[in-house]
Amino acid sequence: MDRLLGDIGFKVHFAAYAGVNLLLLAINLLTTPNELWFFWPLFGWGIGIVAHGAAVYYSGAPRARPARPAPPSQPSGT
Repeated sequence: MDRLLGDIGFKVHFAAYAGVNLLLLAINLLTTPNELWFFWPLFGWGIGIVAHGAAVYYSGAPRARPARPAPPSQPSGT
Protein backbone atom coordinates (compact mmCIF):
# COMPACT_ATOMS: atom_id res chain seq x y z
CA MET A 1 0.00 0.00 0.00
CA ASP A 2 2.94 2.34 0.64
CA ARG A 3 4.00 1.95 -2.98
CA LEU A 4 0.57 3.05 -4.18
CA LEU A 5 0.26 6.00 -1.80
CA GLY A 6 3.85 7.05 -2.45
CA ASP A 7 3.32 7.50 -6.19
CA ILE A 8 2.59 11.16 -6.93
CA GLY A 9 1.11 10.31 -10.33
CA PHE A 10 -1.51 8.08 -8.72
CA LYS A 11 -2.31 10.69 -6.08
CA VAL A 12 -2.87 13.37 -8.74
CA HIS A 13 -4.96 10.98 -10.84
CA PHE A 14 -7.12 10.01 -7.85
CA ALA A 15 -7.56 13.62 -6.71
CA ALA A 16 -8.73 14.62 -10.19
CA TYR A 17 -11.09 11.62 -10.28
CA ALA A 18 -12.63 12.50 -6.92
CA GLY A 19 -12.93 16.22 -7.63
CA VAL A 20 -14.40 15.92 -11.11
CA ASN A 21 -16.84 13.21 -10.10
CA LEU A 22 -18.05 15.18 -7.08
CA LEU A 23 -18.66 18.11 -9.42
CA LEU A 24 -20.52 15.86 -11.87
CA LEU A 25 -22.63 14.47 -9.02
CA ALA A 26 -23.57 18.00 -7.92
CA ILE A 27 -24.41 19.05 -11.49
CA ASN A 28 -26.52 15.92 -11.98
CA LEU A 29 -28.47 16.36 -8.75
CA LEU A 30 -29.04 20.09 -9.32
CA THR A 31 -30.09 19.88 -12.96
CA THR A 32 -31.74 16.49 -13.53
CA PRO A 33 -32.30 14.74 -10.18
CA ASN A 34 -34.82 12.35 -11.75
CA GLU A 35 -32.22 11.05 -14.22
CA LEU A 36 -29.06 9.85 -12.53
CA TRP A 37 -26.23 9.74 -15.06
CA PHE A 38 -23.23 10.70 -12.89
CA PHE A 39 -22.36 7.06 -12.22
CA TRP A 40 -21.45 6.40 -15.88
CA PRO A 41 -18.32 8.59 -15.88
CA LEU A 42 -17.66 7.50 -12.28
CA PHE A 43 -17.64 3.86 -13.36
CA GLY A 44 -15.71 4.41 -16.60
CA TRP A 45 -12.99 6.52 -15.03
CA GLY A 46 -12.97 4.17 -12.03
CA ILE A 47 -11.76 1.39 -14.32
CA GLY A 48 -8.81 3.61 -15.21
CA ILE A 49 -8.11 4.36 -11.54
CA VAL A 50 -8.11 0.65 -10.68
CA ALA A 51 -5.82 -0.11 -13.63
CA HIS A 52 -3.44 2.70 -12.66
CA GLY A 53 -3.40 1.54 -9.04
CA ALA A 54 -2.74 -2.07 -10.07
CA ALA A 55 0.07 -0.99 -12.39
CA VAL A 56 1.74 1.00 -9.61
CA TYR A 57 1.14 -1.60 -6.90
CA TYR A 58 2.27 -4.67 -8.85
CA SER A 59 5.11 -3.02 -10.72
CA GLY A 60 8.49 -4.45 -9.78
CA ALA A 61 10.25 -1.32 -11.01
CA PRO A 62 11.11 1.50 -8.60
CA ARG A 63 8.83 4.53 -8.71
CA ALA A 64 9.70 6.94 -11.47
CA ARG A 65 8.19 9.86 -9.54
CA PRO A 66 8.62 9.61 -5.79
CA ALA A 67 6.21 11.59 -3.64
CA ARG A 68 8.97 13.74 -2.14
CA PRO A 69 12.74 13.87 -2.45
CA ALA A 70 14.91 12.42 0.27
CA PRO A 71 16.09 14.96 2.85
CA PRO A 72 19.69 16.14 2.49
CA SER A 73 22.17 14.26 4.62
CA GLN A 74 23.68 16.07 7.59
CA PRO A 75 27.45 16.19 8.13
CA SER A 76 28.46 13.74 10.84
CA GLY A 77 31.30 15.79 12.39
CA THR A 78 31.03 18.86 14.62
